[in-house]
Amino acid sequence: MTSDAISGNGARRDSIDQRQHVIQACYDHDVKFIRLWFTDILGILKSVAITIEELEHALDDGVTFDGASIEGFARVDEADVVAVPDPSTFQLLPWRPREQAVARMFCDLRSPLGEPFEGDSRQVLKDAIERAAKEGFTFYVSPEIEFFYFRGPDGTEPLDAGGYFDLTPLDSGSDLRRETVLTLEEMGIGVALSHHEAAPSQHEIDLRYTDALTMADSIMTYRLVVKEVALRHGAYATFMPKPSSDQNGSGMHLQLSLFRGEQNAFADESAPHELSATARSFMAGLLQHTPELMLVTNQWANSYRRIVPGFEAPTHATWSSTNHADLLRVPQHKPGEAAAARIEYRVPDAACNPYLAFAAILEAGLGGVARALPLPDELERHIGELSEGEIASRGIEALPASLGDAIAAFSGSELMTGVLGDHIRDSLVANKRHEWSEFRAQVSEFELRRYLSVL
Repeated sequence: MTSDAISGNGARRDSIDQRQHVIQACYDHDVKFIRLWFTDILGILKSVAITIEELEHALDDGVTFDGASIEGFARVDEADVVAVPDPSTFQLLPWRPREQAVARMFCDLRSPLGEPFEGDSRQVLKDAIERAAKEGFTFYVSPEIEFFYFRGPDGTEPLDAGGYFDLTPLDSGSDLRRETVLTLEEMGIGVALSHHEAAPSQHEIDLRYTDALTMADSIMTYRLVVKEVALRHGAYATFMPKPSSDQNGSGMHLQLSLFRGEQNAFADESAPHELSATARSFMAGLLQHTPELMLVTNQWANSYRRIVPGFEAPTHATWSSTNHADLLRVPQHKPGEAAAARIEYRVPDAACNPYLAFAAILEAGLGGVARALPLPDELERHIGELSEGEIASRGIEALPASLGDAIAAFSGSELMTGVLGDHIRDSLVANKRHEWSEFRAQVSEFELRRYLSVL
Protein backbone atom coordinates (compact mmCIF):
# COMPACT_ATOMS: atom_id res chain seq x y z
CA MET A 1 0.00 0.00 0.00
CA THR A 2 1.33 3.47 -0.88
CA SER A 3 1.90 6.23 1.66
CA ASP A 4 -0.76 8.31 -0.13
CA ALA A 5 -3.29 5.53 0.37
CA ILE A 6 -2.35 5.22 4.03
CA SER A 7 -2.68 8.98 4.42
CA GLY A 8 -6.08 8.92 2.71
CA ASN A 9 -7.33 6.14 4.96
CA GLY A 10 -6.10 8.05 7.99
CA ALA A 11 -7.94 11.18 6.89
CA ARG A 12 -11.14 9.18 6.38
CA ARG A 13 -10.81 7.63 9.83
CA ASP A 14 -10.31 11.08 11.35
CA SER A 15 -13.42 12.32 9.55
CA ILE A 16 -15.49 9.39 10.79
CA ASP A 17 -14.17 9.85 14.33
CA GLN A 18 -15.04 13.56 14.28
CA ARG A 19 -18.49 12.80 12.93
CA GLN A 20 -19.15 10.31 15.73
CA HIS A 21 -17.78 12.76 18.29
CA VAL A 22 -20.25 15.43 17.16
CA ILE A 23 -23.22 13.06 17.31
CA GLN A 24 -22.25 11.79 20.76
CA ALA A 25 -21.59 15.33 22.07
CA CYS A 26 -25.06 16.39 20.96
CA TYR A 27 -26.69 13.59 22.93
CA ASP A 28 -24.40 14.15 25.95
CA HIS A 29 -25.31 17.85 26.12
CA ASP A 30 -28.99 17.62 25.18
CA VAL A 31 -28.46 19.54 21.92
CA LYS A 32 -31.67 20.06 19.97
CA PHE A 33 -30.56 22.62 17.37
CA ILE A 34 -27.35 22.89 15.36
CA ARG A 35 -26.60 26.12 13.56
CA LEU A 36 -24.61 25.71 10.38
CA TRP A 37 -22.51 28.85 9.86
CA PHE A 38 -20.92 30.33 6.75
CA THR A 39 -20.20 33.83 5.44
CA ASP A 40 -21.07 35.82 2.36
CA ILE A 41 -18.30 37.56 0.41
CA LEU A 42 -18.52 40.59 2.74
CA GLY A 43 -17.86 38.46 5.81
CA ILE A 44 -21.42 38.70 7.13
CA LEU A 45 -22.23 35.61 9.18
CA LYS A 46 -25.05 33.47 7.79
CA SER A 47 -26.76 30.54 9.48
CA VAL A 48 -29.23 27.77 8.85
CA ALA A 49 -30.48 25.74 11.81
CA ILE A 50 -31.22 22.03 11.76
CA THR A 51 -32.52 19.77 14.50
CA ILE A 52 -30.68 16.82 15.99
CA GLU A 53 -32.87 14.52 13.92
CA GLU A 54 -31.31 15.93 10.72
CA LEU A 55 -27.72 15.95 11.96
CA GLU A 56 -26.52 12.65 10.47
CA HIS A 57 -27.99 13.53 7.08
CA ALA A 58 -26.33 16.98 7.20
CA LEU A 59 -22.96 15.48 8.10
CA ASP A 60 -23.24 13.00 5.24
CA ASP A 61 -24.76 15.12 2.49
CA GLY A 62 -24.78 18.74 3.66
CA VAL A 63 -27.73 21.13 3.54
CA THR A 64 -28.83 22.75 0.27
CA PHE A 65 -29.89 26.40 0.19
CA ASP A 66 -30.59 29.13 -2.35
CA GLY A 67 -27.22 30.72 -3.08
CA ALA A 68 -28.78 33.42 -5.29
CA SER A 69 -30.22 35.07 -2.18
CA ILE A 70 -26.78 35.51 -0.56
CA GLU A 71 -24.58 38.47 -1.49
CA GLY A 72 -22.09 37.58 -4.21
CA PHE A 73 -22.88 33.87 -4.15
CA ALA A 74 -24.62 32.81 -7.34
CA ARG A 75 -26.72 33.91 -10.28
CA VAL A 76 -30.38 32.95 -10.38
CA ASP A 77 -29.76 30.17 -12.90
CA GLU A 78 -27.15 28.48 -10.68
CA ALA A 79 -28.75 29.01 -7.29
CA ASP A 80 -28.24 25.79 -5.34
CA VAL A 81 -25.34 25.71 -2.89
CA VAL A 82 -24.61 22.92 -0.39
CA ALA A 83 -23.36 23.76 3.11
CA VAL A 84 -21.22 20.86 4.37
CA PRO A 85 -20.55 21.01 8.14
CA ASP A 86 -16.93 20.86 9.34
CA PRO A 87 -17.15 18.57 12.40
CA SER A 88 -13.88 19.92 13.82
CA THR A 89 -15.61 23.27 14.45
CA PHE A 90 -18.42 21.88 16.62
CA GLN A 91 -19.07 24.00 19.74
CA LEU A 92 -21.98 24.64 22.08
CA LEU A 93 -23.31 28.21 22.16
CA PRO A 94 -23.01 29.15 25.86
CA TRP A 95 -25.52 32.01 25.69
CA ARG A 96 -28.33 29.68 24.59
CA PRO A 97 -30.40 27.52 27.02
CA ARG A 98 -28.69 24.47 28.52
CA GLU A 99 -31.79 22.36 28.07
CA GLN A 100 -32.41 21.57 24.42
CA ALA A 101 -29.14 23.36 23.81
CA VAL A 102 -27.82 24.96 20.63
CA ALA A 103 -24.50 24.17 18.96
CA ARG A 104 -22.75 25.44 15.86
CA MET A 105 -20.46 24.20 13.11
CA PHE A 106 -18.78 26.17 10.35
CA CYS A 107 -19.44 24.90 6.85
CA ASP A 108 -17.56 24.46 3.63
CA LEU A 109 -19.67 25.27 0.60
CA ARG A 110 -20.04 22.94 -2.37
CA SER A 111 -21.89 22.80 -5.66
CA PRO A 112 -24.64 20.15 -5.99
CA LEU A 113 -21.99 18.01 -7.76
CA GLY A 114 -19.74 18.17 -4.70
CA GLU A 115 -17.14 20.56 -6.11
CA PRO A 116 -15.83 23.50 -4.03
CA PHE A 117 -18.11 26.50 -4.53
CA GLU A 118 -16.26 29.42 -6.13
CA GLY A 119 -18.01 31.97 -3.90
CA ASP A 120 -16.85 30.34 -0.64
CA SER A 121 -14.42 32.70 1.10
CA ARG A 122 -13.46 30.02 3.63
CA GLN A 123 -12.30 27.86 0.73
CA VAL A 124 -10.26 30.79 -0.61
CA LEU A 125 -8.30 30.83 2.65
CA LYS A 126 -7.94 27.04 2.69
CA ASP A 127 -6.50 27.17 -0.82
CA ALA A 128 -4.01 29.89 0.17
CA ILE A 129 -2.97 27.87 3.22
CA GLU A 130 -2.47 24.79 1.04
CA ARG A 131 -0.23 26.74 -1.35
CA ALA A 132 1.82 27.98 1.62
CA ALA A 133 2.09 24.42 2.95
CA LYS A 134 3.62 23.31 -0.35
CA GLU A 135 6.39 25.82 0.35
CA GLY A 136 6.76 24.36 3.84
CA PHE A 137 5.02 27.20 5.69
CA THR A 138 2.25 27.39 8.29
CA PHE A 139 0.67 30.82 8.74
CA TYR A 140 -0.07 31.98 12.29
CA VAL A 141 -2.13 35.00 13.32
CA SER A 142 -2.99 36.78 16.56
CA PRO A 143 -5.44 39.70 16.19
CA GLU A 144 -5.89 42.72 18.45
CA ILE A 145 -9.56 43.50 17.87
CA GLU A 146 -11.04 46.87 18.86
CA PHE A 147 -14.72 47.77 19.13
CA PHE A 148 -17.13 50.20 20.80
CA TYR A 149 -19.95 49.79 23.29
CA PHE A 150 -22.83 52.27 22.90
CA ARG A 151 -26.19 52.73 24.61
CA GLY A 152 -28.02 51.51 21.53
CA PRO A 153 -27.72 50.89 17.77
CA ASP A 154 -29.16 54.29 16.80
CA GLY A 155 -26.49 56.55 18.27
CA THR A 156 -22.98 56.85 19.66
CA GLU A 157 -23.71 57.63 23.32
CA PRO A 158 -20.83 55.89 25.17
CA LEU A 159 -21.13 53.77 28.29
CA ASP A 160 -18.10 55.41 29.91
CA ALA A 161 -15.60 58.26 29.70
CA GLY A 162 -12.59 55.99 30.13
CA GLY A 163 -9.30 56.11 28.27
CA TYR A 164 -6.42 53.79 27.50
CA PHE A 165 -6.13 50.97 30.09
CA ASP A 166 -8.58 52.72 32.46
CA LEU A 167 -10.28 50.52 35.05
CA THR A 168 -13.53 50.95 37.01
CA PRO A 169 -15.35 53.18 37.74
CA LEU A 170 -14.43 54.92 34.48
CA ASP A 171 -14.42 51.62 32.60
CA SER A 172 -18.00 50.43 33.00
CA GLY A 173 -17.47 47.95 30.17
CA SER A 174 -15.08 45.78 32.20
CA ASP A 175 -17.87 43.39 33.25
CA LEU A 176 -18.97 43.04 29.64
CA ARG A 177 -15.41 42.29 28.60
CA ARG A 178 -15.05 39.78 31.43
CA GLU A 179 -18.17 37.89 30.40
CA THR A 180 -17.08 38.02 26.76
CA VAL A 181 -13.66 36.55 27.57
CA LEU A 182 -15.22 33.75 29.65
CA THR A 183 -17.67 32.94 26.86
CA LEU A 184 -14.92 32.85 24.24
CA GLU A 185 -12.79 30.56 26.36
CA GLU A 186 -15.77 28.29 27.01
CA MET A 187 -15.96 27.91 23.24
CA GLY A 188 -12.29 26.97 23.00
CA ILE A 189 -11.06 30.38 21.81
CA GLY A 190 -7.94 31.47 23.68
CA VAL A 191 -7.77 35.07 24.89
CA ALA A 192 -4.42 36.75 25.52
CA LEU A 193 -5.62 39.99 27.15
CA SER A 194 -8.37 42.60 27.22
CA HIS A 195 -8.45 46.28 28.16
CA HIS A 196 -10.09 49.65 27.64
CA GLU A 197 -8.85 51.42 24.53
CA ALA A 198 -8.07 55.10 23.93
CA ALA A 199 -11.53 56.45 23.09
CA PRO A 200 -14.51 56.59 25.47
CA SER A 201 -16.31 53.24 25.48
CA GLN A 202 -13.74 51.69 23.14
CA HIS A 203 -12.38 48.27 24.07
CA GLU A 204 -9.92 45.65 22.85
CA ILE A 205 -9.69 41.89 23.25
CA ASP A 206 -6.66 40.07 21.82
CA LEU A 207 -6.83 36.43 20.77
CA ARG A 208 -3.97 33.97 21.23
CA TYR A 209 -1.87 32.86 18.28
CA THR A 210 -3.20 30.00 16.19
CA ASP A 211 -3.26 28.95 12.55
CA ALA A 212 -4.99 31.26 10.10
CA LEU A 213 -8.07 29.13 9.35
CA THR A 214 -8.84 28.50 13.02
CA MET A 215 -8.33 32.20 13.69
CA ALA A 216 -10.67 33.30 10.90
CA ASP A 217 -13.38 31.02 12.34
CA SER A 218 -12.59 32.44 15.78
CA ILE A 219 -12.96 36.04 14.59
CA MET A 220 -16.39 35.28 13.15
CA THR A 221 -17.36 33.74 16.50
CA TYR A 222 -15.76 36.62 18.43
CA ARG A 223 -17.80 39.26 16.65
CA LEU A 224 -21.04 37.47 17.46
CA VAL A 225 -20.08 36.80 21.09
CA VAL A 226 -19.17 40.47 21.69
CA LYS A 227 -22.56 41.56 20.35
CA GLU A 228 -24.53 38.85 22.19
CA VAL A 229 -22.98 39.70 25.56
CA ALA A 230 -23.56 43.41 25.03
CA LEU A 231 -27.24 42.84 24.20
CA ARG A 232 -27.69 40.76 27.35
CA HIS A 233 -26.54 43.81 29.33
CA GLY A 234 -28.74 46.29 27.45
CA ALA A 235 -25.86 47.74 25.42
CA TYR A 236 -24.84 47.64 21.77
CA ALA A 237 -21.42 46.64 20.45
CA THR A 238 -20.15 47.69 17.04
CA PHE A 239 -17.11 46.96 14.90
CA MET A 240 -17.81 49.97 12.69
CA PRO A 241 -14.31 51.26 11.91
CA LYS A 242 -14.96 54.94 12.69
CA PRO A 243 -18.23 55.71 14.50
CA SER A 244 -17.06 59.06 15.97
CA SER A 245 -15.25 61.67 13.90
CA ASP A 246 -13.27 63.13 16.82
CA GLN A 247 -12.10 59.80 18.30
CA ASN A 248 -9.77 57.02 17.24
CA GLY A 249 -11.30 54.38 15.00
CA SER A 250 -11.31 50.66 15.67
CA GLY A 251 -8.68 48.57 13.96
CA MET A 252 -7.70 44.91 13.94
CA HIS A 253 -3.92 44.87 14.23
CA LEU A 254 -2.58 41.47 13.21
CA GLN A 255 0.49 39.80 14.71
CA LEU A 256 1.81 37.57 11.92
CA SER A 257 4.42 34.84 11.59
CA LEU A 258 5.34 31.90 9.38
CA PHE A 259 6.60 28.59 10.76
CA ARG A 260 8.46 25.70 9.16
CA GLY A 261 7.42 22.80 11.34
CA GLU A 262 8.30 23.86 14.89
CA GLN A 263 10.71 26.61 13.75
CA ASN A 264 9.73 30.26 13.41
CA ALA A 265 10.71 31.14 9.84
CA PHE A 266 10.70 34.84 10.78
CA ALA A 267 13.44 34.38 13.40
CA ASP A 268 17.17 34.97 12.94
CA GLU A 269 19.07 35.90 16.10
CA SER A 270 22.00 37.28 14.08
CA ALA A 271 19.90 39.70 12.00
CA PRO A 272 18.66 43.23 12.82
CA HIS A 273 15.52 43.02 14.98
CA GLU A 274 16.19 39.24 14.89
CA LEU A 275 14.13 39.12 11.67
CA SER A 276 15.12 36.56 9.05
CA ALA A 277 15.45 37.20 5.34
CA THR A 278 12.09 35.43 4.96
CA ALA A 279 10.44 37.88 7.35
CA ARG A 280 11.98 40.89 5.64
CA SER A 281 10.86 39.78 2.18
CA PHE A 282 7.39 38.97 3.56
CA MET A 283 7.23 42.54 4.90
CA ALA A 284 8.41 43.91 1.56
CA GLY A 285 5.62 42.00 -0.18
CA LEU A 286 3.05 43.54 2.15
CA LEU A 287 4.46 47.03 1.68
CA GLN A 288 4.28 46.63 -2.10
CA HIS A 289 0.85 45.01 -2.36
CA THR A 290 -1.17 46.59 0.47
CA PRO A 291 -2.85 49.21 -1.78
CA GLU A 292 -4.18 46.34 -3.93
CA LEU A 293 -5.58 44.32 -1.05
CA MET A 294 -7.19 47.05 1.05
CA LEU A 295 -10.56 46.51 -0.60
CA VAL A 296 -10.46 43.22 1.31
CA THR A 297 -8.90 44.35 4.62
CA ASN A 298 -10.78 47.67 4.70
CA GLN A 299 -13.88 47.05 2.64
CA TRP A 300 -16.35 49.71 3.76
CA ALA A 301 -16.61 53.40 2.86
CA ASN A 302 -16.40 54.12 6.58
CA SER A 303 -13.11 52.19 6.82
CA TYR A 304 -11.31 55.14 5.24
CA ARG A 305 -12.56 57.58 7.87
CA ARG A 306 -10.21 55.73 10.24
CA ILE A 307 -7.19 55.84 7.93
CA VAL A 308 -6.40 59.54 8.32
CA PRO A 309 -3.43 61.35 9.89
CA GLY A 310 -3.45 61.96 13.63
CA PHE A 311 -5.33 58.88 14.81
CA GLU A 312 -2.57 56.20 14.95
CA ALA A 313 -3.69 54.59 11.71
CA PRO A 314 -1.34 54.03 8.75
CA THR A 315 -1.62 56.30 5.74
CA HIS A 316 1.53 55.21 3.87
CA ALA A 317 3.36 51.95 3.15
CA THR A 318 6.07 52.31 5.81
CA TRP A 319 7.52 50.21 8.61
CA SER A 320 9.33 50.77 11.89
CA SER A 321 10.04 49.15 15.22
CA THR A 322 8.57 51.97 17.30
CA ASN A 323 5.96 54.06 15.49
CA HIS A 324 2.35 52.95 15.92
CA ALA A 325 1.22 54.89 12.84
CA ASP A 326 3.19 52.79 10.35
CA LEU A 327 1.68 50.08 8.19
CA LEU A 328 4.07 47.49 9.62
CA ARG A 329 5.62 47.45 13.06
CA VAL A 330 8.21 45.05 14.43
CA PRO A 331 7.25 44.32 18.07
CA GLN A 332 10.12 43.95 20.49
CA HIS A 333 10.77 40.69 22.30
CA LYS A 334 13.24 39.54 24.90
CA PRO A 335 16.79 39.03 23.61
CA GLY A 336 17.47 35.40 22.83
CA GLU A 337 13.79 34.57 22.34
CA ALA A 338 13.87 34.63 18.57
CA ALA A 339 10.96 32.20 18.42
CA ALA A 340 8.75 35.16 19.37
CA ALA A 341 9.78 37.12 16.26
CA ARG A 342 6.74 38.44 14.43
CA ILE A 343 5.45 41.44 12.55
CA GLU A 344 2.39 43.58 13.21
CA TYR A 345 0.18 44.57 10.29
CA ARG A 346 -1.85 47.61 11.29
CA VAL A 347 -4.16 48.55 8.43
CA PRO A 348 -7.06 46.01 8.69
CA ASP A 349 -10.25 46.62 10.62
CA ALA A 350 -12.44 43.98 12.24
CA ALA A 351 -15.37 44.70 9.92
CA CYS A 352 -13.62 42.83 7.10
CA ASN A 353 -14.08 39.28 5.88
CA PRO A 354 -11.24 37.55 7.79
CA TYR A 355 -11.04 34.62 5.37
CA LEU A 356 -10.40 36.83 2.36
CA ALA A 357 -8.18 39.20 4.37
CA PHE A 358 -5.90 36.44 5.65
CA ALA A 359 -5.67 34.84 2.21
CA ALA A 360 -4.73 38.16 0.60
CA ILE A 361 -2.17 39.00 3.29
CA LEU A 362 -0.57 35.56 3.07
CA GLU A 363 -0.29 35.64 -0.71
CA ALA A 364 1.09 39.19 -0.73
CA GLY A 365 3.75 38.28 1.82
CA LEU A 366 4.68 35.00 0.16
CA GLY A 367 4.94 36.83 -3.15
CA GLY A 368 7.64 38.95 -1.55
CA VAL A 369 9.38 35.83 -0.23
CA ALA A 370 9.28 34.10 -3.63
CA ARG A 371 10.92 37.10 -5.29
CA ALA A 372 13.29 37.77 -2.38
CA LEU A 373 12.11 41.38 -2.33
CA PRO A 374 14.45 43.69 -0.41
CA LEU A 375 12.91 45.48 2.56
CA PRO A 376 13.05 49.29 2.28
CA ASP A 377 14.78 51.24 5.03
CA GLU A 378 12.99 51.62 8.33
CA LEU A 379 11.17 54.94 8.72
CA GLU A 380 12.68 56.36 11.89
CA ARG A 381 10.53 59.50 11.87
CA HIS A 382 6.78 59.96 11.88
CA ILE A 383 5.42 60.20 8.33
CA GLY A 384 3.80 63.52 9.26
CA GLU A 385 7.23 65.03 9.83
CA LEU A 386 8.31 64.41 6.22
CA SER A 387 7.71 66.84 3.39
CA GLU A 388 6.07 65.72 0.17
CA GLY A 389 9.48 65.88 -1.47
CA GLU A 390 11.06 63.63 1.16
CA ILE A 391 8.21 61.12 0.82
CA ALA A 392 8.66 61.06 -2.96
CA SER A 393 12.45 60.77 -2.78
CA ARG A 394 12.18 57.77 -0.45
CA GLY A 395 9.69 56.09 -2.79
CA ILE A 396 7.04 55.86 -0.05
CA GLU A 397 3.62 54.99 -1.46
CA ALA A 398 0.42 56.46 -0.04
CA LEU A 399 -2.31 54.02 0.86
CA PRO A 400 -5.80 54.37 -0.65
CA ALA A 401 -7.57 57.26 1.06
CA SER A 402 -11.11 56.28 0.09
CA LEU A 403 -13.16 53.30 -0.94
CA GLY A 404 -12.99 54.60 -4.51
CA ASP A 405 -9.18 54.58 -4.42
CA ALA A 406 -9.22 51.05 -3.00
CA ILE A 407 -11.56 49.80 -5.76
CA ALA A 408 -9.25 51.24 -8.42
CA ALA A 409 -6.14 49.61 -6.90
CA PHE A 410 -7.89 46.27 -6.41
CA SER A 411 -9.55 46.08 -9.82
CA GLY A 412 -6.27 45.98 -11.71
CA SER A 413 -4.48 43.59 -9.37
CA GLU A 414 -3.32 40.29 -10.84
CA LEU A 415 -2.38 39.17 -7.33
CA MET A 416 -5.91 39.62 -5.99
CA THR A 417 -7.44 37.90 -9.01
CA GLY A 418 -5.15 34.96 -8.43
CA VAL A 419 -6.01 34.80 -4.73
CA LEU A 420 -9.77 35.30 -4.87
CA GLY A 421 -10.70 33.98 -8.30
CA ASP A 422 -12.80 35.74 -10.92
CA HIS A 423 -16.13 35.05 -9.21
CA ILE A 424 -15.37 36.67 -5.85
CA ARG A 425 -13.30 39.46 -7.45
CA ASP A 426 -16.11 40.47 -9.80
CA SER A 427 -18.80 40.16 -7.13
CA LEU A 428 -16.79 42.22 -4.64
CA VAL A 429 -16.00 44.96 -7.13
CA ALA A 430 -19.64 45.22 -8.23
CA ASN A 431 -20.84 45.40 -4.63
CA LYS A 432 -18.27 48.02 -3.64
CA ARG A 433 -18.83 50.19 -6.70
CA HIS A 434 -22.50 50.32 -5.77
CA GLU A 435 -21.65 51.23 -2.15
CA TRP A 436 -19.20 53.92 -3.28
CA SER A 437 -21.76 55.41 -5.67
CA GLU A 438 -24.34 55.61 -2.88
CA PHE A 439 -21.81 57.03 -0.42
CA ARG A 440 -20.68 59.80 -2.79
CA ALA A 441 -24.29 60.94 -3.25
CA GLN A 442 -24.87 61.55 0.46
CA VAL A 443 -24.90 65.02 2.03
CA SER A 444 -23.20 64.89 5.44
CA GLU A 445 -23.92 66.80 8.65
CA PHE A 446 -20.49 68.42 8.26
CA GLU A 447 -21.50 69.91 4.90
CA LEU A 448 -24.77 71.22 6.29
CA ARG A 449 -23.04 72.88 9.26
CA ARG A 450 -20.23 74.25 7.10
CA TYR A 451 -22.11 75.51 4.05
CA LEU A 452 -25.86 75.81 4.54
CA SER A 453 -25.84 79.11 6.40
CA VAL A 454 -23.10 80.84 4.41
CA LEU A 455 -23.56 79.76 0.80
